[in-house]
Amino acid sequence: MQFIEICTFLGIRLYGLRGYDKIDARMVKTMNFYAEALKRKEAMIKDLQGLIQIPSLYDEKTIKDQAPFGNELRIALDYILNKGQEFGFKTKDVDGYAGVVEFGEGNQIMGVLGHLDVVPIGTGWSVEPFGGQIKDGYIMGRGSQDDKGPTMAAFYAMKILKDLGYTPKKRVFLLVGCDEESGMQCMTYYKKHGEIPDFGFVPDADFPVIYGEKGILNLTVSGNVETVIDSLQAGERPNICIGEAEVLVNAPMKSELFEFYCETFTLRGEVKLVDQKTLYKIYGKFSHGSRPDEGINAAWHLLNFIGSAYEDQFAHQVATLLRDYRGDPLGIKVFGSHMGYLSMNIGIVSILHGEVKIVLDIRYPQETNEKDILKGVKQAFDKTSLDVSISAHKEPLFVDPKGKMVETLEKIYRTYSQDYTTPLMTMGGGTYARSFPNFVAFGAEFPLHHRPAWVGQVHQADEGYQIDQFIMATAIYAQAIYDLTSE
Repeated sequence: MQFIEICTFLGIRLYGLRGYDKIDARMVKTMNFYAEALKRKEAMIKDLQGLIQIPSLYDEKTIKDQAPFGNELRIALDYILNKGQEFGFKTKDVDGYAGVVEFGEGNQIMGVLGHLDVVPIGTGWSVEPFGGQIKDGYIMGRGSQDDKGPTMAAFYAMKILKDLGYTPKKRVFLLVGCDEESGMQCMTYYKKHGEIPDFGFVPDADFPVIYGEKGILNLTVSGNVETVIDSLQAGERPNICIGEAEVLVNAPMKSELFEFYCETFTLRGEVKLVDQKTLYKIYGKFSHGSRPDEGINAAWHLLNFIGSAYEDQFAHQVATLLRDYRGDPLGIKVFGSHMGYLSMNIGIVSILHGEVKIVLDIRYPQETNEKDILKGVKQAFDKTSLDVSISAHKEPLFVDPKGKMVETLEKIYRTYSQDYTTPLMTMGGGTYARSFPNFVAFGAEFPLHHRPAWVGQVHQADEGYQIDQFIMATAIYAQAIYDLTSE
Protein backbone atom coordinates (compact mmCIF):
# COMPACT_ATOMS: atom_id res chain seq x y z
CA MET A 1 0.00 0.00 0.00
CA GLN A 2 1.40 3.42 -1.00
CA PHE A 3 0.98 5.70 1.98
CA ILE A 4 1.76 9.03 0.41
CA GLU A 5 1.72 10.58 -3.05
CA ILE A 6 4.21 13.37 -3.48
CA CYS A 7 1.84 15.41 -5.59
CA THR A 8 -0.58 15.79 -2.67
CA PHE A 9 1.92 17.88 -0.75
CA LEU A 10 1.92 20.91 -2.99
CA GLY A 11 -0.72 22.40 -0.70
CA ILE A 12 1.51 22.05 2.34
CA ARG A 13 3.45 25.15 1.24
CA LEU A 14 0.83 27.11 3.23
CA TYR A 15 2.47 25.76 6.39
CA GLY A 16 3.82 28.28 8.90
CA LEU A 17 7.35 27.93 7.49
CA ARG A 18 6.32 30.30 4.71
CA GLY A 19 5.01 32.90 7.11
CA TYR A 20 1.56 31.40 7.69
CA ASP A 21 0.44 30.17 11.07
CA LYS A 22 -1.76 27.28 10.02
CA ILE A 23 -1.80 24.44 7.55
CA ASP A 24 -4.85 24.38 5.27
CA ALA A 25 -5.82 20.76 5.84
CA ARG A 26 -8.45 20.96 3.10
CA MET A 27 -5.64 21.01 0.53
CA VAL A 28 -4.16 17.75 1.79
CA LYS A 29 -5.74 14.48 0.69
CA THR A 30 -6.79 12.10 3.43
CA MET A 31 -4.47 9.21 2.60
CA ASN A 32 -1.16 10.62 3.72
CA PHE A 33 0.77 10.74 6.96
CA TYR A 34 -0.02 14.36 7.68
CA ALA A 35 -3.74 13.62 7.54
CA GLU A 36 -3.22 10.59 9.78
CA ALA A 37 -1.33 12.71 12.31
CA LEU A 38 -4.04 15.34 12.20
CA LYS A 39 -6.66 12.69 13.06
CA ARG A 40 -4.74 11.95 16.26
CA LYS A 41 -4.07 15.57 17.20
CA GLU A 42 -6.12 15.64 20.41
CA ALA A 43 -4.65 12.38 21.70
CA MET A 44 -1.13 13.52 20.80
CA ILE A 45 -1.53 16.78 22.68
CA LYS A 46 -3.03 15.03 25.71
CA ASP A 47 -0.22 12.47 25.87
CA LEU A 48 2.45 15.13 25.46
CA GLN A 49 0.86 17.22 28.20
CA GLY A 50 0.94 14.20 30.50
CA LEU A 51 4.64 13.74 29.82
CA ILE A 52 5.48 17.42 30.32
CA GLN A 53 3.65 17.37 33.64
CA ILE A 54 6.18 14.86 34.99
CA PRO A 55 9.07 16.99 36.39
CA SER A 56 11.69 14.60 35.04
CA LEU A 57 14.79 16.21 36.53
CA TYR A 58 17.82 14.27 37.67
CA ASP A 59 17.38 13.83 41.43
CA GLU A 60 20.29 12.38 43.34
CA LYS A 61 18.22 12.17 46.53
CA THR A 62 15.77 9.62 45.13
CA ILE A 63 18.19 7.36 43.26
CA LYS A 64 17.56 3.66 43.91
CA ASP A 65 17.56 0.32 42.13
CA GLN A 66 15.71 0.61 38.78
CA ALA A 67 15.68 4.40 39.19
CA PRO A 68 19.34 5.36 38.59
CA PHE A 69 18.51 9.02 37.93
CA GLY A 70 15.78 9.52 40.52
CA ASN A 71 12.10 8.90 41.04
CA GLU A 72 10.62 11.38 38.53
CA LEU A 73 12.64 10.00 35.65
CA ARG A 74 11.49 6.52 36.63
CA ILE A 75 7.91 7.80 36.40
CA ALA A 76 8.55 9.37 32.99
CA LEU A 77 10.08 6.17 31.65
CA ASP A 78 7.12 4.14 32.92
CA TYR A 79 4.78 6.63 31.25
CA ILE A 80 6.30 5.92 27.82
CA LEU A 81 6.61 2.16 28.32
CA ASN A 82 3.02 1.87 29.54
CA LYS A 83 1.81 3.88 26.54
CA GLY A 84 3.80 1.56 24.29
CA GLN A 85 2.11 -1.49 25.77
CA GLU A 86 -1.28 0.22 25.51
CA PHE A 87 -0.64 0.81 21.78
CA GLY A 88 0.31 -2.84 21.25
CA PHE A 89 4.09 -2.49 20.93
CA LYS A 90 6.74 -4.65 22.49
CA THR A 91 8.56 -2.83 25.28
CA LYS A 92 11.72 -3.32 27.28
CA ASP A 93 12.89 -1.60 30.46
CA VAL A 94 16.70 -1.43 30.55
CA ASP A 95 17.02 -1.21 34.35
CA GLY A 96 15.64 2.33 34.49
CA TYR A 97 18.48 3.74 32.39
CA ALA A 98 16.52 3.59 29.15
CA GLY A 99 13.50 1.98 27.55
CA VAL A 100 12.63 0.50 24.16
CA VAL A 101 9.32 0.56 22.30
CA GLU A 102 9.60 -1.86 19.36
CA PHE A 103 7.80 -3.12 16.29
CA GLY A 104 8.70 -4.70 12.96
CA GLU A 105 10.81 -7.71 12.07
CA GLY A 106 14.07 -8.38 10.31
CA ASN A 107 17.81 -8.66 10.84
CA GLN A 108 18.55 -4.95 11.06
CA ILE A 109 17.48 -2.45 13.70
CA MET A 110 16.52 1.14 12.94
CA GLY A 111 16.69 3.35 15.99
CA VAL A 112 14.88 6.56 16.86
CA LEU A 113 16.52 8.04 19.95
CA GLY A 114 14.79 10.48 22.30
CA HIS A 115 15.35 11.60 25.87
CA LEU A 116 12.99 12.15 28.80
CA ASP A 117 15.19 14.16 31.15
CA VAL A 118 15.11 17.96 31.20
CA VAL A 119 17.38 20.74 32.37
CA PRO A 120 16.52 22.70 35.54
CA ILE A 121 13.72 25.20 35.08
CA GLY A 122 15.69 28.32 36.06
CA THR A 123 13.77 31.56 36.56
CA GLY A 124 11.62 33.98 34.60
CA TRP A 125 8.68 31.76 33.66
CA SER A 126 5.28 33.28 32.94
CA VAL A 127 3.59 29.86 32.78
CA GLU A 128 3.81 26.77 34.97
CA PRO A 129 7.06 25.06 33.86
CA PHE A 130 5.54 21.59 34.20
CA GLY A 131 1.98 22.51 33.28
CA GLY A 132 1.75 21.67 29.57
CA GLN A 133 -0.45 24.73 29.03
CA ILE A 134 -1.76 25.46 25.53
CA LYS A 135 -1.19 29.09 24.60
CA ASP A 136 -1.88 30.56 21.16
CA GLY A 137 -1.06 27.35 19.33
CA TYR A 138 1.96 26.38 21.47
CA ILE A 139 2.27 23.72 24.12
CA MET A 140 4.32 25.22 26.93
CA GLY A 141 6.62 23.70 29.50
CA ARG A 142 10.13 22.49 30.24
CA GLY A 143 10.94 19.73 27.79
CA SER A 144 8.13 20.58 25.37
CA GLN A 145 10.72 20.94 22.61
CA ASP A 146 13.78 19.40 24.28
CA ASP A 147 12.97 16.57 23.93
CA LYS A 148 9.53 15.40 24.98
CA GLY A 149 7.59 16.92 22.08
CA PRO A 150 9.82 15.49 19.33
CA THR A 151 10.02 12.13 21.13
CA MET A 152 6.23 11.97 21.32
CA ALA A 153 6.06 12.88 17.61
CA ALA A 154 8.28 9.90 16.79
CA PHE A 155 6.21 7.70 19.10
CA TYR A 156 2.99 8.62 17.31
CA ALA A 157 4.69 8.18 13.94
CA MET A 158 5.23 4.55 14.90
CA LYS A 159 1.65 4.28 16.09
CA ILE A 160 0.32 5.65 12.79
CA LEU A 161 2.29 3.06 10.84
CA LYS A 162 1.12 0.28 13.13
CA ASP A 163 -2.51 1.45 12.97
CA LEU A 164 -2.33 1.39 9.16
CA GLY A 165 -1.18 -2.24 9.24
CA TYR A 166 2.38 -1.62 8.12
CA THR A 167 5.00 -4.17 9.20
CA PRO A 168 8.54 -2.83 8.80
CA LYS A 169 11.11 -5.12 7.18
CA LYS A 170 13.53 -3.99 9.86
CA ARG A 171 12.98 -3.84 13.59
CA VAL A 172 12.20 -0.29 14.71
CA PHE A 173 13.29 0.81 18.19
CA LEU A 174 12.06 3.98 19.84
CA LEU A 175 14.90 4.12 22.35
CA VAL A 176 14.31 6.65 25.13
CA GLY A 177 17.02 7.58 27.61
CA CYS A 178 16.95 9.32 30.97
CA ASP A 179 20.30 11.13 31.22
CA GLU A 180 20.96 13.04 28.01
CA GLU A 181 21.35 16.44 29.66
CA SER A 182 23.93 15.51 32.28
CA GLY A 183 26.37 13.01 30.83
CA MET A 184 24.51 10.39 28.76
CA GLN A 185 25.22 7.64 31.29
CA CYS A 186 21.98 6.08 30.07
CA MET A 187 23.46 5.36 26.64
CA THR A 188 26.74 4.14 28.13
CA TYR A 189 24.74 1.63 30.17
CA TYR A 190 22.48 0.72 27.26
CA LYS A 191 25.40 -0.08 24.97
CA LYS A 192 26.53 -2.69 27.50
CA HIS A 193 23.09 -4.22 28.11
CA GLY A 194 20.88 -3.55 25.08
CA GLU A 195 20.69 -4.37 21.38
CA ILE A 196 22.61 -1.86 19.29
CA PRO A 197 20.72 -0.18 16.41
CA ASP A 198 22.39 -0.32 12.99
CA PHE A 199 21.34 3.18 11.94
CA GLY A 200 18.73 5.81 12.62
CA PHE A 201 17.98 9.36 13.64
CA VAL A 202 17.53 11.54 16.70
CA PRO A 203 14.54 13.94 16.89
CA ASP A 204 16.39 16.44 19.09
CA ALA A 205 17.64 19.29 16.90
CA ASP A 206 16.66 20.99 13.63
CA PHE A 207 15.53 20.11 10.14
CA PRO A 208 16.60 19.45 7.39
CA VAL A 209 19.36 17.12 8.73
CA ILE A 210 22.19 17.65 11.21
CA TYR A 211 25.08 15.62 9.78
CA GLY A 212 27.75 16.87 12.17
CA GLU A 213 28.05 17.78 15.84
CA LYS A 214 30.97 19.58 17.42
CA GLY A 215 33.16 17.90 19.98
CA ILE A 216 32.20 18.69 23.56
CA LEU A 217 34.95 19.39 26.06
CA ASN A 218 34.34 20.37 29.69
CA LEU A 219 37.33 21.96 31.39
CA THR A 220 37.53 22.62 35.13
CA VAL A 221 39.56 25.66 36.23
CA SER A 222 40.34 25.38 39.95
CA GLY A 223 42.61 26.54 42.73
CA ASN A 224 42.95 28.91 45.68
CA VAL A 225 43.20 32.66 45.22
CA GLU A 226 43.21 35.95 47.07
CA THR A 227 40.10 37.91 46.20
CA VAL A 228 37.62 40.39 47.60
CA ILE A 229 34.89 37.91 46.65
CA ASP A 230 33.47 36.08 49.67
CA SER A 231 31.17 33.84 47.64
CA LEU A 232 29.83 33.45 44.11
CA GLN A 233 27.79 30.32 43.40
CA ALA A 234 26.21 30.30 39.95
CA GLY A 235 25.20 27.78 37.31
CA GLU A 236 23.75 24.28 37.59
CA ARG A 237 24.99 22.61 34.40
CA PRO A 238 27.96 23.27 32.09
CA ASN A 239 25.61 23.28 29.09
CA ILE A 240 23.56 26.27 30.22
CA CYS A 241 24.64 29.90 29.91
CA ILE A 242 24.31 31.40 33.41
CA GLY A 243 21.32 33.71 33.22
CA GLU A 244 21.29 34.91 36.82
CA ALA A 245 24.01 35.24 39.46
CA GLU A 246 24.91 37.04 42.68
CA VAL A 247 28.19 37.69 44.43
CA LEU A 248 28.94 38.56 48.05
CA VAL A 249 31.90 40.90 48.47
CA ASN A 250 33.99 41.63 51.58
CA ALA A 251 34.16 45.34 50.79
CA PRO A 252 32.14 48.56 50.89
CA MET A 253 29.21 49.04 48.52
CA LYS A 254 29.88 50.81 45.23
CA SER A 255 26.32 51.36 44.11
CA GLU A 256 26.98 54.24 41.71
CA LEU A 257 29.64 52.29 39.83
CA PHE A 258 27.35 49.24 39.71
CA GLU A 259 24.46 51.30 38.37
CA PHE A 260 26.77 52.77 35.72
CA TYR A 261 28.01 49.28 34.78
CA CYS A 262 24.47 47.91 34.41
CA GLU A 263 23.40 50.89 32.30
CA THR A 264 26.48 50.54 30.08
CA PHE A 265 25.74 46.86 29.32
CA THR A 266 21.92 47.22 29.41
CA LEU A 267 21.62 44.87 32.37
CA ARG A 268 19.23 44.65 35.28
CA GLY A 269 20.97 44.45 38.64
CA GLU A 270 20.47 44.78 42.38
CA VAL A 271 22.80 45.72 45.23
CA LYS A 272 22.34 45.63 49.00
CA LEU A 273 24.24 45.27 52.28
CA VAL A 274 24.25 41.87 53.99
CA ASP A 275 25.94 41.66 57.41
CA GLN A 276 28.41 44.43 56.55
CA LYS A 277 29.18 42.80 53.21
CA THR A 278 27.93 43.85 49.76
CA LEU A 279 25.68 41.63 47.65
CA TYR A 280 25.51 42.31 43.91
CA LYS A 281 23.06 40.52 41.65
CA ILE A 282 22.84 40.59 37.86
CA TYR A 283 20.05 39.25 35.68
CA GLY A 284 21.41 38.07 32.34
CA LYS A 285 19.83 35.68 29.86
CA PHE A 286 19.80 31.90 29.87
CA SER A 287 20.66 30.04 26.67
CA HIS A 288 21.88 26.63 25.57
CA GLY A 289 25.56 26.17 26.34
CA SER A 290 26.29 25.47 22.68
CA ARG A 291 25.01 28.96 21.84
CA PRO A 292 26.53 31.24 24.47
CA ASP A 293 26.29 34.18 22.07
CA GLU A 294 22.49 33.98 22.39
CA GLY A 295 22.67 34.36 26.18
CA ILE A 296 24.03 36.94 28.61
CA ASN A 297 26.32 35.35 31.19
CA ALA A 298 25.54 36.98 34.52
CA ALA A 299 28.48 35.35 36.33
CA TRP A 300 30.98 36.73 33.82
CA HIS A 301 29.54 40.22 34.22
CA LEU A 302 29.91 40.01 38.00
CA LEU A 303 33.56 38.96 37.67
CA ASN A 304 34.14 41.75 35.16
CA PHE A 305 32.54 44.33 37.44
CA ILE A 306 34.37 43.18 40.58
CA GLY A 307 37.67 43.10 38.73
CA SER A 308 37.31 46.70 37.64
CA ALA A 309 35.42 48.32 40.51
CA TYR A 310 37.55 46.77 43.27
CA GLU A 311 40.79 46.34 41.28
CA ASP A 312 40.60 42.66 42.14
CA GLN A 313 43.41 40.93 40.24
CA PHE A 314 41.84 37.46 40.24
CA ALA A 315 38.43 38.62 38.98
CA HIS A 316 40.05 40.88 36.38
CA GLN A 317 42.31 38.14 35.04
CA VAL A 318 39.53 35.56 34.78
CA ALA A 319 37.05 37.99 33.22
CA THR A 320 39.67 39.05 30.68
CA LEU A 321 40.54 35.49 29.70
CA LEU A 322 36.89 34.41 29.41
CA ARG A 323 35.48 37.53 27.76
CA ASP A 324 35.14 36.03 24.26
CA TYR A 325 32.78 33.12 23.61
CA ARG A 326 35.02 32.07 20.70
CA GLY A 327 38.00 31.65 23.01
CA ASP A 328 40.31 34.21 21.40
CA PRO A 329 42.07 35.35 24.65
CA LEU A 330 42.59 31.67 25.50
CA GLY A 331 44.40 31.07 22.23
CA ILE A 332 41.89 28.45 21.07
CA LYS A 333 39.85 30.37 18.50
CA VAL A 334 39.35 28.26 15.38
CA PHE A 335 36.89 28.16 12.47
CA GLY A 336 35.78 24.82 11.07
CA SER A 337 34.94 24.30 7.40
CA HIS A 338 31.73 22.40 8.23
CA MET A 339 31.01 23.32 11.85
CA GLY A 340 31.96 26.99 12.12
CA TYR A 341 33.63 28.59 15.12
CA LEU A 342 34.59 26.91 18.35
CA SER A 343 32.40 28.18 21.20
CA MET A 344 33.08 28.51 24.93
CA ASN A 345 30.43 28.77 27.65
CA ILE A 346 31.00 29.54 31.33
CA GLY A 347 28.58 27.01 32.82
CA ILE A 348 29.41 26.80 36.54
CA VAL A 349 31.20 29.28 38.78
CA SER A 350 31.89 28.40 42.41
CA ILE A 351 34.00 30.75 44.56
CA LEU A 352 33.95 30.38 48.32
CA HIS A 353 36.50 31.85 50.73
CA GLY A 354 39.19 31.84 48.05
CA GLU A 355 38.53 28.33 46.73
CA VAL A 356 37.65 28.50 43.04
CA LYS A 357 36.00 26.09 40.61
CA ILE A 358 34.90 27.20 37.14
CA VAL A 359 33.54 24.75 34.54
CA LEU A 360 33.84 25.69 30.87
CA ASP A 361 31.77 23.98 28.17
CA ILE A 362 33.71 24.13 24.90
CA ARG A 363 32.22 22.99 21.60
CA TYR A 364 34.86 22.50 18.89
CA PRO A 365 34.99 21.65 15.16
CA GLN A 366 36.98 18.86 13.53
CA GLU A 367 39.90 21.16 12.75
CA THR A 368 41.09 21.06 16.37
CA ASN A 369 41.11 18.56 19.24
CA GLU A 370 40.88 18.30 23.01
CA LYS A 371 44.66 18.14 23.51
CA ASP A 372 45.35 21.38 21.66
CA ILE A 373 42.48 23.12 23.42
CA LEU A 374 43.65 21.98 26.85
CA LYS A 375 47.20 23.12 26.03
CA GLY A 376 45.98 26.55 24.96
CA VAL A 377 43.78 27.11 28.02
CA LYS A 378 46.54 25.94 30.38
CA GLN A 379 48.99 28.36 28.81
CA ALA A 380 46.46 31.19 29.08
CA PHE A 381 45.97 30.51 32.80
CA ASP A 382 49.70 30.19 33.51
CA LYS A 383 49.76 33.77 34.83
CA THR A 384 47.12 32.88 37.44
CA SER A 385 47.32 30.43 40.33
CA LEU A 386 44.63 28.26 38.77
CA ASP A 387 44.95 24.75 37.32
CA VAL A 388 43.07 23.45 34.28
CA SER A 389 41.90 19.85 33.79
CA ILE A 390 39.50 17.87 31.60
CA SER A 391 36.30 16.86 33.40
CA ALA A 392 34.34 15.47 30.41
CA HIS A 393 34.89 14.93 26.71
CA LYS A 394 32.97 13.69 23.66
CA GLU A 395 34.48 13.44 20.18
CA PRO A 396 32.89 15.28 17.24
CA LEU A 397 30.30 13.50 15.09
CA PHE A 398 30.46 13.60 11.30
CA VAL A 399 28.28 11.63 8.86
CA ASP A 400 28.68 11.85 5.07
CA PRO A 401 26.11 14.47 3.97
CA LYS A 402 25.91 12.77 0.57
CA GLY A 403 25.18 9.34 2.01
CA LYS A 404 21.94 7.47 1.31
CA MET A 405 20.37 7.98 4.74
CA VAL A 406 20.99 11.72 4.79
CA GLU A 407 19.70 12.09 1.23
CA THR A 408 16.56 10.10 2.09
CA LEU A 409 15.78 12.18 5.18
CA GLU A 410 16.50 15.45 3.38
CA LYS A 411 14.14 14.55 0.54
CA ILE A 412 11.33 13.70 2.98
CA TYR A 413 11.73 16.98 4.86
CA ARG A 414 11.75 19.08 1.69
CA THR A 415 8.72 17.28 0.24
CA TYR A 416 6.62 17.94 3.32
CA SER A 417 7.85 21.42 4.18
CA GLN A 418 8.41 22.75 0.65
CA ASP A 419 11.60 24.29 2.04
CA TYR A 420 14.20 23.96 -0.70
CA THR A 421 16.61 26.61 0.54
CA THR A 422 17.76 25.70 4.06
CA PRO A 423 21.05 23.82 3.78
CA LEU A 424 22.01 20.68 5.63
CA MET A 425 23.62 21.68 8.91
CA THR A 426 26.08 20.94 11.65
CA MET A 427 25.71 22.21 15.20
CA GLY A 428 27.38 22.78 18.53
CA GLY A 429 24.76 20.88 20.50
CA GLY A 430 25.30 17.27 21.44
CA THR A 431 22.64 14.60 20.90
CA TYR A 432 22.35 10.85 21.24
CA ALA A 433 23.44 10.63 17.58
CA ARG A 434 27.05 10.45 18.73
CA SER A 435 26.26 7.37 20.84
CA PHE A 436 26.03 4.97 17.88
CA PRO A 437 27.45 4.74 14.33
CA ASN A 438 25.28 5.84 11.38
CA PHE A 439 23.02 8.24 13.28
CA VAL A 440 22.10 11.85 12.53
CA ALA A 441 19.87 14.41 14.21
CA PHE A 442 16.66 15.03 12.26
CA GLY A 443 14.28 17.75 13.48
CA ALA A 444 12.02 18.55 15.11
CA GLU A 445 12.52 22.33 14.86
CA PHE A 446 11.63 23.85 11.47
CA PRO A 447 14.35 26.37 10.55
CA LEU A 448 12.14 28.82 8.65
CA HIS A 449 9.60 29.05 11.45
CA HIS A 450 9.83 32.28 13.43
CA ARG A 451 8.64 31.82 16.98
CA PRO A 452 7.04 34.73 18.85
CA ALA A 453 9.20 36.60 21.33
CA TRP A 454 7.16 35.25 24.25
CA VAL A 455 8.06 31.64 23.44
CA GLY A 456 11.41 30.53 24.87
CA GLN A 457 14.02 28.44 23.14
CA VAL A 458 15.30 25.16 24.59
CA HIS A 459 16.92 25.60 28.02
CA GLN A 460 15.18 28.98 28.39
CA ALA A 461 12.18 30.14 30.41
CA ASP A 462 8.79 29.70 28.73
CA GLU A 463 10.04 26.91 26.49
CA GLY A 464 7.34 26.01 24.02
CA TYR A 465 6.65 23.87 20.95
CA GLN A 466 4.21 24.87 18.23
CA ILE A 467 1.43 22.34 17.81
CA ASP A 468 1.46 22.73 14.01
CA GLN A 469 5.13 21.74 14.00
CA PHE A 470 4.35 18.85 16.33
CA ILE A 471 1.79 17.47 13.86
CA MET A 472 3.98 18.02 10.80
CA ALA A 473 7.03 16.46 12.49
CA THR A 474 4.95 13.37 13.28
CA ALA A 475 4.06 13.00 9.60
CA ILE A 476 7.68 13.47 8.55
CA TYR A 477 8.86 10.87 11.05
CA ALA A 478 6.23 8.38 9.90
CA GLN A 479 7.41 8.84 6.32
CA ALA A 480 11.05 8.50 7.38
CA ILE A 481 10.48 5.27 9.29
CA TYR A 482 8.48 3.91 6.35
CA ASP A 483 11.07 4.83 3.72
CA LEU A 484 13.99 3.52 5.77
CA THR A 485 12.37 0.19 6.66
CA SER A 486 10.29 -0.76 3.61
CA GLU A 487 13.20 -2.43 1.81
